[in-house]
Amino acid sequence: MEDNQHLTSEELIDTTEHSLEHTLRPQKLEHYLGQEKIKQELDIYIQAAKNREEALDHVLLYGPPGLGKTTMAMVIANEMDTDIRTTSGPAIEKPGDLVALLNDLEPGGILFIDEIHRMPRIAEEMLYSAMEDFFVDIIIGQGDTAHPVHFPLPPFTLIGATTRAGTLSAPLRDRFGILAHMEYYKKEELERIVLRSASVLQTQIKQEGAYEIAKRSRGTPRIANRLLKRVRDYAEVKGEGLVDQTIASLALDLLRVDHEGLDSVDHKLLNTMILMYNGGPVGLNTLSANIGEEMETIEDMVEPFLLKEGFIQRTSRGRIATPKAYEHLKLTHLTDR
Repeated sequence: MEDNQHLTSEELIDTTEHSLEHTLRPQKLEHYLGQEKIKQELDIYIQAAKNREEALDHVLLYGPPGLGKTTMAMVIANEMDTDIRTTSGPAIEKPGDLVALLNDLEPGGILFIDEIHRMPRIAEEMLYSAMEDFFVDIIIGQGDTAHPVHFPLPPFTLIGATTRAGTLSAPLRDRFGILAHMEYYKKEELERIVLRSASVLQTQIKQEGAYEIAKRSRGTPRIANRLLKRVRDYAEVKGEGLVDQTIASLALDLLRVDHEGLDSVDHKLLNTMILMYNGGPVGLNTLSANIGEEMETIEDMVEPFLLKEGFIQRTSRGRIATPKAYEHLKLTHLTDR
């Protein structure tokens, strides 16, 4: 309690949320739910590296947001019994930032770079020799006194996470020995995650309540945990603290998350495509301007699920709403009127 006595109420809430979020993260592969193929592969590679007393080969985790890339990086570090340093692509503004991070690693340590696709090109190029031969060449001094210095590094593992693997340069992508595509979760897997998180949060929940949350979570653990917290709030205020199917359904309806997992932004996008542009094709710029969301947000957080579930299609001329979207929104095509 003494450590928190000087924090403001908002800072204390943020600290509590961060601590709570950390407790929801599994620490070992055996406790990590879902992504079975990746776990099986990583288990082999980790055991082989430990048997040889070597650093694990570099790992690229890629896929839509919220699927557990950061958690997987932490799990890998725990399984390798090594330290991990974390940063993000935008936080590395110059090569010196990267050198400082690499220099701070112990032999066999892990550097985790989230959003690695947003790292400056000059820093990315410095990674090439660091990843392949464990050294960097840096320039010391300026003008006539400038001279290169060969800076050796301890063997380490780089774990990169990205939602846009296609935007990584080929030289960087080719230096990752382990490529892991994180896929959307099945409803049954999300149900298990919700039940586990409810246990951590000390929330009473029935299996049908967990499944109701799971099926509306867009195949994404991060969303499942967020919805669980809000459903828990609803159950405590409007119910008796127990999350059953009825309470979960009422709470999620209040949050405007429908039975397919589509939220208000999804509805706004689909309605814009159908009612304003007769279902498309319509360009990303136009959609972004109409619904008030950044293009990157639409591409990274909205579109992938809508594409996967068959509500929209991407064509060379733009996005098109599918018959499933019309049916879901109970709208008819102009040609059907």
